[in-house]
Amino acid sequence: MSDGTISQSEIDALLSGVDVGGLSSGPSSNVNVDTATLGKFADGLKDKVASNLNGMTGGTFEIGEPTVEAMDRDQLLAKLPEMVVAVMADFNAGLKGDHLVLLAPEFAQKVTSLVNKEENAELDDMALSVIGEFISTHTGSEITDLSSIAGLASNPPEAVHVPKAMVRIPQGTFALFSYPLTLEGQTYTLWEAVSSDVAEGIAKALGGGTPDPAPATGGALNAADMASMANLAGGAPQMGGMGAAMGGMQMGGFQQQPMMGGMPMGGMQMPMGGGMQMGGMPMGMSMPNVQAVQYPNLAGGPTSQEQGNIGLIMDVNMEMTVELGRTKKQIKDILGMGEGTIIELDKLAGEPVDILVNHKPIAKGEVVVIDENFGVRVTEILSPMERVSDLR
Repeated sequence: MSDGTISQSEIDALLSGVDVGGLSSGPSSNVNVDTATLGKFADGLKDKVASNLNGMTGGTFEIGEPTVEAMDRDQLLAKLPEMVVAVMADFNAGLKGDHLVLLAPEFAQKVTSLVNKEENAELDDMALSVIGEFISTHTGSEITDLSSIAGLASNPPEAVHVPKAMVRIPQGTFALFSYPLTLEGQTYTLWEAVSSDVAEGIAKALGGGTPDPAPATGGALNAADMASMANLAGGAPQMGGMGAAMGGMQMGGFQQQPMMGGMPMGGMQMPMGGGMQMGGMPMGMSMPNVQAVQYPNLAGGPTSQEQGNIGLIMDVNMEMTVELGRTKKQIKDILGMGEGTIIELDKLAGEPVDILVNHKPIAKGEVVVIDENFGVRVTEILSPMERVSDLR
């Protein structure tokens, strides 16, 4: 960094504390992951994992017994190599939550080499596309096995090759599936993490999961509750088994005619000006309507750690580029270029140009001329979430 510039990997490391958001609602406490039910689900999928991988690569991967563990971020990071290929394919219908698949770079490189029939394939955009296609097939197998969940669907897979600290790991406690695979004596692992909400939904669809808590009564009191309150208030006997008919009140098997003017009625009094009393508790008293307190959702503002990490790179010089447009040409067309050749780009005249920082888009603008130099007037800024997501 002697020249004042910073590499993309260094930016990734500095931004590792920034939470770019997931579908999970937040950290969960006391989460009970039904690993037994999820383990049976993984065991039913393992042959499909190997079949999908072999059908795509033409290889002969063998798969061992999968495991399912309740995991948190620190525990998962301890399992992973420093660099990983991460594929996000979050569930967005039927179940909603984080769905993350992780591969070691060596595993991803082997898969890509077999698909492209080349040795030591680079982990470029094409390689990441190959890995995304494999994960898409795997996710499709999962959705088929979970047909009892109506409308289950996921986002298209998005594969990236990044430091493990930059991976968007599910928050709180989550379920981690581990599929061991072997090819030519070399062992690899396919890790798959799903948020606690997704894990619970899968377990319930398969007949397991944590039992639902008893529903709240909504504040209404039944006869037994009222009788207990009466006992606490004045020690009067409970009314269970007593009939109370005001037309000719029946009390414990004998009847008394209603009496007027506050006269005693078998230990019960009915004052002229108030309601009937029992053991010191007015029977005409209306019970309060008790309701659960509704708390507002907490806004996910930036933390002091996030602000501190961003502050570390505020005075660093970065390369800014304005991209007029792009096009693709065959090699024979490129070799045939000479002076005067016109190259048609993919942008129309007057269409905004892209403004990039370290090759990552942050804004759009229009080309202007300032004295004898070209310039660009910013017309649109990408949202902060889009910019942080691109920097990942």
